[in-house]
Amino acid sequence: MTHAYTVTGMSCDGCRTKVEKTLNTIDGVEAVVSLDPATATITMEKHISTEKLQEALSVAGKYTIEMSHPKKPSDELKIEAEVKACCGNHHHQTNDNMENPETASTYYCPMHCEGDKVYDKAGRCPECGMHLEKVSESKENTAEKSCCGTKKESDNKDIPAAAPGKYYCPMHCEGDKVYDKAGDCPVCGMDLVQQPILNQRQQYTCPMHPEIIQDGPGSCPICGMDLVPMEPTDSEENKTYNDLMRKMKIALIFTVPIFIIAMSDMIPNNPLMQIMDMKNWNWVQLALSIPVVFYAAWMFFIRAWKSLVTWNLNMFTLIGIGSGVAFIFSVFAIFFPDVFPAEFKTETGAVHLYFEATTVILTLVLLGQLLEARAHSQTSGAIKELLKLAPTEATLVADGEDKVISIHDIKKGDLLRVKPGDKIPVDGKITDGESTIDESMISGEPIPVDKKVDDVVVAGTINGNKSFVMVAEKIGSETLLSQIVEMVNNASRSRAPIQKLADRISKYFVPIVVVVSIITFFIWANFGPEPNALIYGFINAVAVLIIACPCALGLATPMSVMVGVGKGAQSGVLIKNAEALENMNKVNVLITDKTGTITEGKPSVEKVFSSNDQEDDLLRNIASLNQYSEHPLAQAVVNFAKAKEVSLIEVKDFESISGKGVIGTVSNKKIALGNKKLMEQVNASVSEDLENKIIAEQKLGKTVSYISVDKVVLGYVTITDAIKATSVAAVKELMRQGVEVIMLTGDNENTAKSVADELQLTSFIAGCLPEDKLNEIKRLQAEGKIVAMAGDGINDAPALAQADIGIAMGTGTDVAIESAKITLVKGDLQGIVKAKKLSHAVMKNINQNLFFAFFYNALGIPIAAGVLYPFFGILLSPMIAALAMSFSSVSVIANALRLRGLKL
Repeated sequence: MTHAYTVTGMSCDGCRTKVEKTLNTIDGVEAVVSLDPATATITMEKHISTEKLQEALSVAGKYTIEMSHPKKPSDELKIEAEVKACCGNHHHQTNDNMENPETASTYYCPMHCEGDKVYDKAGRCPECGMHLEKVSESKENTAEKSCCGTKKESDNKDIPAAAPGKYYCPMHCEGDKVYDKAGDCPVCGMDLVQQPILNQRQQYTCPMHPEIIQDGPGSCPICGMDLVPMEPTDSEENKTYNDLMRKMKIALIFTVPIFIIAMSDMIPNNPLMQIMDMKNWNWVQLALSIPVVFYAAWMFFIRAWKSLVTWNLNMFTLIGIGSGVAFIFSVFAIFFPDVFPAEFKTETGAVHLYFEATTVILTLVLLGQLLEARAHSQTSGAIKELLKLAPTEATLVADGEDKVISIHDIKKGDLLRVKPGDKIPVDGKITDGESTIDESMISGEPIPVDKKVDDVVVAGTINGNKSFVMVAEKIGSETLLSQIVEMVNNASRSRAPIQKLADRISKYFVPIVVVVSIITFFIWANFGPEPNALIYGFINAVAVLIIACPCALGLATPMSVMVGVGKGAQSGVLIKNAEALENMNKVNVLITDKTGTITEGKPSVEKVFSSNDQEDDLLRNIASLNQYSEHPLAQAVVNFAKAKEVSLIEVKDFESISGKGVIGTVSNKKIALGNKKLMEQVNASVSEDLENKIIAEQKLGKTVSYISVDKVVLGYVTITDAIKATSVAAVKELMRQGVEVIMLTGDNENTAKSVADELQLTSFIAGCLPEDKLNEIKRLQAEGKIVAMAGDGINDAPALAQADIGIAMGTGTDVAIESAKITLVKGDLQGIVKAKKLSHAVMKNINQNLFFAFFYNALGIPIAAGVLYPFFGILLSPMIAALAMSFSSVSVIANALRLRGLKL
C-alpha cells in the first residue's frame, strides 16, 4: 500500500535527505521525499501508523508528518506566513539590528563580499562598490543559511543554486546571478556563457518528413521510415563564436583597405596618389570605417555606454572611450579641418586622421573576443565530455521482449538489457549475466572492472563484450553521472578566496587608467616635442586606454578553477567548490578512518570461536541479531551465516549502540555483540584465557567482536578487512609532501596498531567514537593546523563537516558524501594524493595568471604612456596596444588550459 504524507520543517536538500533516510530506516517502509512540494510518498508492506512515523522523525529533528489532504485557501496563506526553522532547529538571524528581516526592506551585495551581511538602506557595497540589491520582501531572507552550513535556495530567481540552460558571466561579476537570454554582462561587458543542460531530452524526426517530431524513437506515421535523432542546434557557445566570426570577416574586409590607404605613403611613388589626392582618400576611409564601427564592433560601444550609465567601469569602457574619441576626432576633422591648429595637420594641409587606428583597434579587439569565445568552450570541455557520456536510449526488457526507449522514459525497477559496447543508461544492479565494464570515464582508472550478478553499475560507463540485464535503481538526476556533472558545474562557477584580491584591484582599475590617460595627454601636450606635441599627447593617451585590460585580472582565477575542477572530475576527484580546491593545497594534517578508507571496506568473517564448542548456536544468535543492522561488519556476519545455511530466528529488544555494537534478546537470552566497551556497558565478564586469544587475533590486524550471552563472554567472531593496495603508497607520498597522517578508528588498540605499523603511520588513536573524531579535529584546528578528514561512514559525517576539508569515499554513504567538500569516486587514499596535486597545480596556475595580469598592466600602461621615449625613442602605437590588450586575456585563458594536460 502507498500513501502520501505532508512533511513540514524541511527547508533545504539536506533536510530532505535526512527525512528520507530516517523514514527508510523503519522496517517495511520505502519512502521517497521531495522538497517542493514538501511531501513523502511511502510504500509499506503493512499499515504503519502516522504516530510511529512521527516518532522516528522526532529523533532526526523538528519535523512533522501527517496524511496529505486538500488544503483550504486559508491554510495556504497560513503556511506561507509561517517562518520555518531550518532543519528543525533555531532561526539564523542575518542582521542583529533587524527585528523583522522578512518584512523590512533590506539590501545585500550580489557578490556576497561580506558573506550574508545585509543593509537597511540602498547604496553601494563597501567592499566591491557594486549596487546593493533588494531582498525580496515576500520571501524568506536570501541571506539566511541552512543548518547544514550551506545557503538556502533562494526564491529570488537571480541567485539560484543551479541554473542549467541559463547564462552567467565567466568572471562571476554578479556572483551567481544568471540570465534567461544570451547577451553580455552588465558589469564587465563580456559575453555570457550558457550553463550546460543535463539529461536534455533527445527528439526524433523523419528524414523525409521533418514535420514529424517526437520525444522517443519509432517509425514515421506517414512513410513508415525509422525516425532519426535530431541533430542539436548550435550550442550558445558556437552561436557566439559564429556570430563573432561573421563580424570578424566583415571587419577585415573593410579594415584592410583603410590600413593600406593610411600606410600608402610608405609605398614607393605612392600609386594611390596618382588616382586621387589624400583628401578624397580620407572620405573613402570614412565610408569604409562605417561598417566596422556601426556593425562589426558596435557592440563594444553599447557595452561601453552601459558601463558608464551603471558606473560598472570595465575593459569596454576603455576601448569605447579610446577608439570612440579617435573616430569622432577623425570625422570632425574631415568636416571641419580649419578648426584644428597647424600641429594637427600634414604638409598638404590635411588633418591627421585615425580611421586606420580606430578600425584596426576594433578589429583586433574583435579578434581577441573571437579567440576568447573559442577558449571558453575549451575550458568547459570536461563538462561537455561528461555530458556526452549520458546515453540517449536504452533497451527495456518487458514481457519477454526487448524494446528501445528514450532514457527519459526509464522508471525505477525497470529491467534493461545492456548489449556489448553499449553505454549503461542508469545506475542499478546486474540481475542476469556478467561482463567487464570500462569505468575510466567516471573513476579515472583505465583498467576495466569485472561485474557479476548483484554488482552495481553506473550510468555512462561502457559495457565490454558480453550482454547482461540490469535493474534500474537510480534515474535522471539521481545517477552518479548526473551528480558529478552538477557538482562540477557548481564548483566551476564558485569563487575562490584568492579571487577577492583581483576583485578589489579591479574596483579601482578603470578609473585609475582613465586618470593616467588624461595625465599622459597633458604631459605630452606641454612637454612633448614640437610641433606635434598635441598629436603625441592624443596618441599616447589613446594607447594608455587601449592597452589596459582589467579582464585579464578578472579571468585569472575563474578560468583556472573551471579547468581544474573539470580535470579532477575526469580523474575521479570531485571538488564541491573553489574554496575547497584552494584550501586543499594548505592541508598539513590528514585524519583518516580505517574501515572502508584505508581498508577495502568489504569485511568477511574468518571464524566464529566458542569456548563451549557451540559455534553453530553462537553464530545463529549473532547473525539473527545482526540482521537488523546495516553496519558492514553486521552484514559480514549475516552473509557468513547464510553461506553456512544457518537459519535466522526472531530477535526482541534490538538496539544498536553507536561505536560499540548491538544488543538484543534471542531465544530469551540477552545477547551482546561488539567491542570491549560494549562488554563493560552490559557488565559481561570474560575469562583470562579467552581474553588472551582475542588479543592474539587483534595483533594480527584482525577485527574481533566479543560475544556475550546473559552477561558472560562465551566467544568471539574474527573479521578480516584487507588493506587497499593503494593505501601504503598514498600514505607514504602524503607524508613525503609534509602532511601528517593520523588514523582514527573505532577498532581496538591492537588491531589499529597492526594496521598503523603496516602503513608506517606515526600517529593513530583507537577506540574512537564519532564525537572523539570530532573533538580531535577541533583540537588540531585550535593548534592552527589545516585539517582534512577522509571517511566513508555515517559516523564520519560530523567529523567531515568540521574539518577544513572533508573528503568522502565515493563508495561510502550519501550522508558522508553530502558532508564532504571533496569526493573520491573510486574511494581510496590515492585519490587524496591526486586532489593534493590538483590543488597545488591550480593554485600555481592562478598565481601565474595573476602575475601575468599584474605584470602586463604594470609594464604595458607606462610604456603606452611613453616613459621609454626620452631614453630609447620608443612609443607604442594604439594599434599595437590593441593587439597586446586582446591577447592578454587570451594568454590567461591559454595558461589555464595547460591544466588539462596535468597528470594526476
